Amino acid sequence: MSTQSLQVMSVDNAAVATITASRAGKYLTFFLAGEEYGLEILKVSEIIGLQPITRVPRMPEFVRGVINLRGKVIPITDLRMKFGMGAEDSEDSCIIVVQMRGIQTGIVVDRVSEVVAIGEADIEDAPSFGAGIRTEFLLGIGKAGGRVKLLLDIDRVLATAEIAALQAAQTHAE
Repeated sequence: MSTQSLQVMSVDNAAVATITASRAGKYLTFFLAGEEYGLEILKVSEIIGLQPITRVPRMPEFVRGVINLRGKVIPITDLRMKFGMGAEDSEDSCIIVVQMRGIQTGIVVDRVSEVVAIGEADIEDAPSFGAGIRTEFLLGIGKAGGRVKLLLDIDRVLATAEIAALQAAQTHAE
């Protein structure tokens, strides 16, 4: 998963380099508002039940706050809020602890589904929806078990400024 190969092709004596990343691998799948998403399993540290979250002032709405996970303070992001779906917890809601750009953080999801292996042939590029619609956080659209799964690039789900907000929440709470 996430292996990169470098291919160099010669076109009219000009070298053109293209980098291709293999998206095939195992994904932890989960649900948000009835839609199924997937995360690269290697980015997942653990899955924990929803627990009390301490709010940190002046954070973006989608940053719920922080939790103490075995002595380490980690920021918690609500993916429903980040994707504009509105916050809504259920008895199945849980936190997936992930590594995102070197930061350990938790993401709140409606429920975890399963771990699935998806081959490269079963992953299509995310469609372009036109101007103003962001899809760069999608690795692609996976097909497995007769269902479509939106495969997230967790490192791109949050913009650089939003990552800074998570780091600020973590620092403020420590």
